[in-house]
Amino acid sequence: MSFDVRSADLNAINTATKYPSIQTYHELGERGALTEVVTQFTGPVIGTEKVDGSNARIISLPDGNWLLGSREELLYAKGDLIGNPAQGIVAGLRSFAESLEPVNDVVRVHYLELYGGKITAASKQYTSERAVGYRLFDIVELHDYDAILTRSLSEISSWRESGGQPFLTEADLTAVAARDRVELTPRLFEFDAAELPRDIESMREFLAEHLPVTRCRLDEGGAGKPEGIVLRTRNRSVIAKARVEDYERTLRRRGRAAPAGAAVHGSR
Repeated sequence: MSFDVRSADLNAINTATKYPSIQTYHELGERGALTEVVTQFTGPVIGTEKVDGSNARIISLPDGNWLLGSREELLYAKGDLIGNPAQGIVAGLRSFAESLEPVNDVVRVHYLELYGGKITAASKQYTSERAVGYRLFDIVELHDYDAILTRSLSEISSWRESGGQPFLTEADLTAVAARDRVELTPRLFEFDAAELPRDIESMREFLAEHLPVTRCRLDEGGAGKPEGIVLRTRNRSVIAKARVEDYERTLRRRGRAAPAGAAVHGSR
């Protein structure tokens, strides 16, 4: 039977295409403090900028339709007269969704960070003119969507959170981004996992060195403080985030200052 969004289980589609939880590079402990336990990487590790905005989805469906969603809910379907205005996702991404080529017998999900405007408290780091932008950071392709969407919602959720979603590799993600004419989150470095810092103080210095200022400013007035770095293997089998705020908070509680140069508001 061919796919038809009008008869599909939208709750199942929503659950199957939500972005999974990403662990922190240093494990979170009590009251949000980081511990010295680190995520284990092997081989080449790619570092990308983590943008502080709204996690959004464009879900391309096998029947030529598409859906827009936030991290938690679906907001709009192709051809709708009225959309949910939450977080500015529909207004910010509808034109891009309309530009995407239809998929063939696959459910494809573009995961983007919509940022700037009045989207989050950190918007001032990227713009002083309330400009809005977006960056692609991942894509999933569900070729066996029939088998997945017929499961119970709890089974789909467990499958998603245990790493079941088939994300594109770094090479394929880069190729699709070029084809779809969309910018990826900035790629900062690639080196062997053995070069990653192991302790919290060294990791805070690492963040200040490799991303002293955001690379995603939308205009000259953006204050510039970055949110952090996402670490990932080329095939995305291991992924973790390192947020500047987490390291600063942990070091403050330990009575240790952030490294010199860490305060970058307004710096260029």
